[in-house]
Amino acid sequence: MDTNAINQLLAQMQQAQALAKGGAAAQQPEAERGTTDFAQVLDQALKEVSAQSAEAKAQAERFVAGDPAVNLADVMIDLEKASLSFNQMVQVRNRLVSAYQDIMNMPV
Repeated sequence: MDTNAINQLLAQMQQAQALAKGGAAAQQPEAERGTTDFAQVLDQALKEVSAQSAEAKAQAERFVAGDPAVNLADVMIDLEKASLSFNQMVQVRNRLVSAYQDIMNMPV
């Protein structure tokens, strides 16, 4: 996952916290705050994980086919990066589901 997306998500969460507390961010118009759509950030992160996985798979297939330009170490590193990215995305999903369940179980 790109650290840019994480930073954007963090900024969005901080803005939401300030809005909930009635802080300075709540006083600014929405256009000035530079809001980021959470769905877009999540969609971008999913696309990056998918692209990294597809790239690693393509490189592995090139290595298996005997392409001399592809190094085994590079293939293994890219496959591990793709695996770590996928596992990270699964953990983010688990946290989102947990947060959703916590919110839904709150008394109104």
